[in-house]
Amino acid sequence: MPPRVALVTGSSRGIGLGIARRLALDGLAVALNGVRPEADAGEAVDEIQALGVPGVYVRGDVGSAADRDAVLEAVRSRFGRLDVLVNNAGITSPGRRDLLDAEEADFDRVLAVNLKGPYFLTQQAARWMREQRAADAAFRGVVVNVSSVSAEFVSANRGDYCLSKAAIGMATKLWAARLAEYGIDVYEVQPGVIRSDMTSGVVEKYDRLIAEGLTLERRWGDPDDVGRAVAALVRGDIPYATGQVLKIDGGMTIRQL
Repeated sequence: MPPRVALVTGSSRGIGLGIARRLALDGLAVALNGVRPEADAGEAVDEIQALGVPGVYVRGDVGSAADRDAVLEAVRSRFGRLDVLVNNAGITSPGRRDLLDAEEADFDRVLAVNLKGPYFLTQQAARWMREQRAADAAFRGVVVNVSSVSAEFVSANRGDYCLSKAAIGMATKLWAARLAEYGIDVYEVQPGVIRSDMTSGVVEKYDRLIAEGLTLERRWGDPDDVGRAVAALVRGDIPYATGQVLKIDGGMTIRQL
């Protein structure tokens, strides 16, 4: 029997690669995705293949309809199936401009990558998963949306980013409700402060905040923390929970007096 296949967007490094690594360790074939040139993703592909599973890199911008089509067609051509979609690709607010100075072009770009992309990629993947379910009653599809604690925490210099991540929460519920009849589970994983390229410019800030008690567990999160959570959902270790959010934030969102 061929291995289950996962497409993980934004996975040539950082959180996405941490997720891809954990899925590969569970025996899934993995299609990595990003906007970097293929040559720059070679090390990530080699790492996945070294774990004993097929791994490929499919370049494409999830904010582009044509690229979304091409990415899924490449997965279909290479593997002939898709069991798991992890919508991880995302960008932060360009320039981190204050709300009073934010520009419409930046807003459109952030929403295209962080919300429109995963929304319509899920639509396309779900149609394919529905076909597979019709052909095999044992087929189990899984969609995981990676959002952020910024869905709940206000950052006045990243309004577009916060809005996009808050909307992903509703998209998760919408898709969970629509796809339940096809045996496709949909989840949201909400990371907190994770070491990645996106946070590389604010290390000093979060070192201080964490030391002051921003998180109950006084450390940064790692991509592997998120990867373990996603892998548990994909394995079905947390059943009867479609549509729910799993917070991987070290207790950051727990309110205290």
